[in-house]
Amino acid sequence: MKKQYLLFIVLAGLLTFFCACKNETAYKTLIITGQNNHNWKASSPVLKQILDETGLFSSEIITTPDKGGDMKAFNPDFSKYKLVVIDYNGDSWSDKTNNAFVEYVRNGGGVVLYHAADNSFPSWKEYNEMSGLGGWGDRNQKDGPYVYYKNNQLVTDTSAGNGGSHGKRREFLVRTRITDHPITRGLPEAWLHGTDELYSQLRGPAKNMQILATAFADSAAGGGTMRDEPMLMAITFGKGRIFHTTMGHADEGGGPSMHCAGFIITLQRGAEWATTGEVTQKVPWDFPSSAGVVLRSDFKELTLEEAITNIGSYDIVKSTKNLSYLQNKIRSLAGDEQGLLKLEKMMVKVLTGKETTIEAKKLLLRELSWMGSDYSVPAIKALESDAELKDEAEFALSRLQTK
Repeated sequence: MKKQYLLFIVLAGLLTFFCACKNETAYKTLIITGQNNHNWKASSPVLKQILDETGLFSSEIITTPDKGGDMKAFNPDFSKYKLVVIDYNGDSWSDKTNNAFVEYVRNGGGVVLYHAADNSFPSWKEYNEMSGLGGWGDRNQKDGPYVYYKNNQLVTDTSAGNGGSHGKRREFLVRTRITDHPITRGLPEAWLHGTDELYSQLRGPAKNMQILATAFADSAAGGGTMRDEPMLMAITFGKGRIFHTTMGHADEGGGPSMHCAGFIITLQRGAEWATTGEVTQKVPWDFPSSAGVVLRSDFKELTLEEAITNIGSYDIVKSTKNLSYLQNKIRSLAGDEQGLLKLEKMMVKVLTGKETTIEAKKLLLRELSWMGSDYSVPAIKALESDAELKDEAEFALSRLQTK
């Protein structure tokens, strides 16, 4: 018994050691929140989950004093972190904290500005240079120009007017403007974003800023400018890099804007670029297209096992993301006989399941007809006696038996 106990202690120690090593390889990240005209209690935990899910980041959340509190008590040690995420829109920080943050960024610290963070600190010169563009907070022509696209031309507009507006929340099309930046490389030219606030009329210094993506602010949604407004920006300040996303309005549990795969993936890629200057993450299969919004129910990329299991309850009126995943997986395994056989066995298991819907079985028969092997034949033959599946089963067998 004593030997077993000692063995347990050794194994526990090794597990702790390897976990610690793993955490040490991730970039230490600080998420600052605590005041906001948005639901920061909902958004900050989601930001942490999205970033940490990549394995690249190890995030902690710090909250400022409440509105009207003693900001001198808020004095984080920025030097401990590779990345700082601002989910904050509230009282000014102390001069000491401001100076420390400027020094951190100027010396190469990475920053992500998320959604209403560009409303913050209208009188703080350096912060506004870091954000590139901002809104509200009595911003107007004194704070810098409007910057937007009009007729596919980048416009710097110095006309008078207040900064910051948005219409009612809705889905909108995001257009990639710079396709060779590390953040946007490999993304589609246009993709549909989940229901969100579309920020417009942002203005600011716009120094050392690249507009990576825009969205058209249609007046039909209210408050629209009828021009393409910046959604994703990359800014440099000294040696530091800042990724600025205006998207991601949070509801309880995140809401459709934060569940949107486009928001999640661009945030993850933007955070890596801000930290390292490069992006090693591949664009995943479920990045949205212009055809429709893709929502990740738990903020994570779907696994093969989940997709195939979910196909078993497929309903044609629901999202086809599970089928899209399966099709992409089949294509990616071209030439890998063992990988395809493993996938085929998983598909046959669902095909023969008692709870699998007729629509799902038809889909699986179609896919098996061109990627399946002799392994599928007995299961497909058994479906010939089902009147609802007879035609699909015979078609699949005819294709398989002529291979």
